[in-house]
Amino acid sequence: MEHKTPEFEFLGLWFNGANILMITVASVIVFLIAVLSTRKLAMKPTGMQNFFEWVMDFVKGIINSTMDWKDGGRFHILGITLIMYIFVSNMLGLPFSVVIDGTLWWKSPTADPIITLTLAVMILGLTHFYGVKLKGVKGYAQGFFSPMPFLFPLKIIEEFANTLTLGLRLYGNIFAGELLLSLLAAGLAHQGIAGTIAAVPLTLIWQGFSVFVGSIQAYIFTMLTMVYMAHKVSHDH
Repeated sequence: MEHKTPEFEFLGLWFNGANILMITVASVIVFLIAVLSTRKLAMKPTGMQNFFEWVMDFVKGIINSTMDWKDGGRFHILGITLIMYIFVSNMLGLPFSVVIDGTLWWKSPTADPIITLTLAVMILGLTHFYGVKLKGVKGYAQGFFSPMPFLFPLKIIEEFANTLTLGLRLYGNIFAGELLLSLLAAGLAHQGIAGTIAAVPLTLIWQGFSVFVGSIQAYIFTMLTMVYMAHKVSHDH
C-alpha cells in the first residue's frame, strides 16, 4: 500500500519524521531491556537477567565462530547491541501500522532502505577503522593485495558489494513481510465479513512467519558483521 512519508526540512536538510520516531522507539526499547535485565544481578539468574545472559552467550558464540576471542572479544557489546536493536526494529511493524491522513507514521524502521544501508555503511566503516587500529596502516593495506596483488580491484568492488548486500538483504525481507501483511489485511477485509474472517488466520500465520524471518535477519546481520570484522582484524585472514 502506498502511503506518504512525513518529511520536514531543518537547516536545509530533509528528514523523515517516521524514521526518526521509529529509530527512537527501537532505541528506547533496547535500552529499557538492558536496564531491566541488569538492574538486580544475581548469581543464579532468573527472568530478564537469564534472557540477557543467554543473548550474551549467543553473541559470544557468533564471534567465536568467526574469529579468535582474543581479537573478537572487544566486539561483544557491538554484537549484543546489533542483534537486539535489529530484532526489535524488525518486530515493531508486525502487530500494526499507524496511518494518519494517508501518512505512514508507525512501521519497522528496517523496512526503509535508508536505515538499513546506513547501518551497513556504519558497520563497514567500523571494520576499516579497527583494521587500521589493530593492524596498522601497512598491515591493513596489505590485506587488499593478499593473496595476489592483481586482486586489488576485486577487493575494492567487494567492499561496495558487501555494503549493499548487508543493507538491502535486511530491508528486502522486512519490507516484503510488512507489504504482504498490509495486502492481506486490506485486500481480504474489503471482501466483507467473509473476507475479514479469512484474513485473520492468514494474517496470524504470516505474522508468525515474519517473526521467524525477523529473528533470522537479526542473526544474519550480526553474523556477517563479525565475518567482515574478522577479515579486517584477524591475523589469520
